[in-house]
Amino acid sequence: MNRFKNILYVTESSMVAGAFHHAVSLAESNNARLTVHLVMDPIPAYLDRLIPQMSQQERRRETEAILNKLHESFAERVEIETKITEGTPFLEIIHEVIRNDRDLVVKSAEGTGTTADRLFGTTDMHLMRKCPCPVMLVKSTELTPIRRIMAPVDFDAFDEGDGGSVEPVNRMILELAASLAHEEGRDCHVVHAWEVPGEDFMRRSRIELGEGEMESFVNKVESAHQISLERLLRKARDWIGQDIFDAVQPKTILQRGPALNVIPGLVKDLDIDLIVMGTVLRTDIPGLFIGRTAEGILNTIDCSVLAVKPPGFVTPVTLE
Repeated sequence: MNRFKNILYVTESSMVAGAFHHAVSLAESNNARLTVHLVMDPIPAYLDRLIPQMSQQERRRETEAILNKLHESFAERVEIETKITEGTPFLEIIHEVIRNDRDLVVKSAEGTGTTADRLFGTTDMHLMRKCPCPVMLVKSTELTPIRRIMAPVDFDAFDEGDGGSVEPVNRMILELAASLAHEEGRDCHVVHAWEVPGEDFMRRSRIELGEGEMESFVNKVESAHQISLERLLRKARDWIGQDIFDAVQPKTILQRGPALNVIPGLVKDLDIDLIVMGTVLRTDIPGLFIGRTAEGILNTIDCSVLAVKPPGFVTPVTLE
């Protein structure tokens, strides 16, 4: 199930990172074009007058030579184009996506994910907020294949309609997760975190609910979420296709608790390599915000991310 045709691998240095190997593998398995885009820091205006034009040209030639060697090393596996621009990294990347209709951006995460160093940096967060196509941010230390994938989904368990406004995002998450899992027989975990609405109020208020009544209410809520998750998986079988769905055999996890706690905990417990998740909260406002829960998860997890946005997403970045 080829999902990508025009992949952009972006880097701010000439070093070959683990993310590049993932980009090559994705391009190879999807029969896609791969462009390596190196974003160079512009020379400040106050230094421009002091640095000879010849030195600036040599700087670019040296960088081009490194990228050409990179191209030659992988030319037998995939068609690679190289490109160098100068400017603000996230703007240069998004401009390139818009100009050439890229359908996936692959990049090394800026941090290490340690306690003192958050995994996703400023450029990463800008891309997850504003890039119009999916963005795959890979841990810089990640050189091994992606083996375990998580696909967190959300829904209103008491909405028996068509899935509501979150269904298009759920569909993108599940299709991408299944496609990636299918490529190399990877594990795919579909996760839904659920809570009991008004539980704190009911337990602290004067409403006389016996322990048995409270337990019965909790069981009904859990059952509603279980039914909704099963309904979503039935739809996913149609979206993905029976053959691929059966080959992937997604594992479902329904866990009680706030998603902000449940998702990072499961990422750690299951040793997840890649999480495919929706990041944008709103699509009807040009500013486009990352949801509070999504941002909290991104600030906590220590694994690679494939960030997707809902259909209808319009980036606030323009070419002008």
